[in-house]
Amino acid sequence: MIEEIHIRDLGIITDARLPLEPGFSVLTGETGAGKTMVVTALGMLLGARSDASSVRNGAKNALAEAVIRLPRGHRALALAEEAGGTTEEIDEQSSELLLARTVNASGRSRAHVGGCSAPIGTLAQIGQSLVAVHGQSDQLRLKSPAEQRQSLDLYAGEDLASLLEKYRENYERYRAAAAELKEVRENSRARALEAQSLQGALEEIAAVNPRAGEEDELKAEMVKLMNVEALRIASATALTALSGSEYSSGEEANVMGLLDAARSALQGQASADEELAALETRVNELMILTTDIASDLSSYAASLDVEGPERLAQVQTRRAQLATLMRKYGADIAEVLEWAEESRARLDTLVDDPQRQETLETELVQLRKVLGEQAEELTNLRRAAAQKLADAVSEELTALAMPNASLVVEVAEAEKFSVHGRDTVTFMLAPHRTAVPRPLGKGASGGELSRVMLALEVVLAEVDPVPTFIFDEVDSGVGGKAAIEIGRRLAMLARHVQVLVVTHLPQVAAFADQHILVLKNDDASLSKVQVLTEEERVVELARMLSGHDQSESAREHARELLEAGRQVSQNQGETPRTGGNVPRNPPPENGRAGRPNPAHVGRMV
Repeated sequence: MIEEIHIRDLGIITDARLPLEPGFSVLTGETGAGKTMVVTALGMLLGARSDASSVRNGAKNALAEAVIRLPRGHRALALAEEAGGTTEEIDEQSSELLLARTVNASGRSRAHVGGCSAPIGTLAQIGQSLVAVHGQSDQLRLKSPAEQRQSLDLYAGEDLASLLEKYRENYERYRAAAAELKEVRENSRARALEAQSLQGALEEIAAVNPRAGEEDELKAEMVKLMNVEALRIASATALTALSGSEYSSGEEANVMGLLDAARSALQGQASADEELAALETRVNELMILTTDIASDLSSYAASLDVEGPERLAQVQTRRAQLATLMRKYGADIAEVLEWAEESRARLDTLVDDPQRQETLETELVQLRKVLGEQAEELTNLRRAAAQKLADAVSEELTALAMPNASLVVEVAEAEKFSVHGRDTVTFMLAPHRTAVPRPLGKGASGGELSRVMLALEVVLAEVDPVPTFIFDEVDSGVGGKAAIEIGRRLAMLARHVQVLVVTHLPQVAAFADQHILVLKNDDASLSKVQVLTEEERVVELARMLSGHDQSESAREHARELLEAGRQVSQNQGETPRTGGNVPRNPPPENGRAGRPNPAHVGRMV
């Protein structure tokens, strides 16, 4: 749950700290007071796009901070630690996480998770597992067939999600094979020309037959051959210095002669002292090593006589052949060989068009059969889930002052496959028992959409719960008894999760456990946020009821509403509100995949 929100220099709010409690919190205030900024601050913390225009005039930047309390092992805590952030352990069951977002007047923004700088995308990932946001635009999204199918799939659970993933893999294979088959059929001439070109290139490479690393070897050999005379003189000179030559006189000194003289001098006295004997042994080892080096130098000099100008010409010719290949097919021989391998695979598909066409046609038939079976299974799962979802939502609508209304979830099969299967999902509402169900986009009013959306959210919370729900004027278009029932249902939902509602309806606000007022000054240049006492709630509800907070009749009515709200809580029992998880269904490890995007949180109030 969200424990505290800190807002600074955002919109017309200079500096405000908003403590939030578990249960049901309501946010009210006159139009233009700045309720939007509170919701915008939450949106910023959940990864919404920043807007420089939201920074208060004259301020360098705007700040939004939130302290989140979560149970141990929650996915948001793991994401924060992966981003380098730290969490504070409160007790054995829970930890605190700090989220922060700053927006400069220039438009740049920075995010901090657990005291560490983090990408905005990390905030969005964390936000999806923390908060579910619904506003007036979500009512419009609810009319979308895609959103309706997504809601149904979410309710259907892991069985459908797993099957849908397998189906999509086969669907992508089907699309790729179909595209290739179309290319084979329609572009035969172009493919023949491409095959001819590839064939010629591969024959050219095969004629040269390059090896990986050959260019470096030839370069080193060419340098050696170009300096063969200098190498011959150097090796001969070294050999003469080590062992002499057949042309040298016996008086000329060499290493072997000097070492032999040293060994002879030591041998005469080696028996008299062990240390001297050891030195004689080491001199003898030097003679052996010198003999080996002299032998290697002699062999090296003899090899130089074999490698002459003819070999140099061969090396240069080979390097020219390799350079030609590298100019055409790659920066080096390794790239040339890689290109040749890829081209051979491509050539196989080009030169064997008839066989390839037959193979693709067979593959498409098999994939079409598999897709048909999987699509049928998806349809069965969706229809089973549709009936359960319709029954659960209809039950919720009864609690929302629509006792005779029912939701119908229709799953129809389409002719063509799509990435989601072969189903079209339509949410339809029957306002009363004898009414013909009509799609939400055609037959539902704004107030009915508000209640259907709330009912859906309550039902979906059982399969995919989050610690906090935020409703931004979802009760628009609702009044009277329906508004009271919405307030009552939100209060019931708040027994399991933290609920924050932005509303203009006193009937909804009366059911809240905590009432927060956004109040602007006389010239509407500044706003402040405060938590209301019991008596202050009476005054605010009176204002919302009549527009005159001094009206005694309005205040009396406000007290009646508050008393009705308290009676509901008493009738429901005083179950402790943790603002955490729905006990029946603990939060899944993967957070809230598929829930509404927190980026939609900032809306006009």
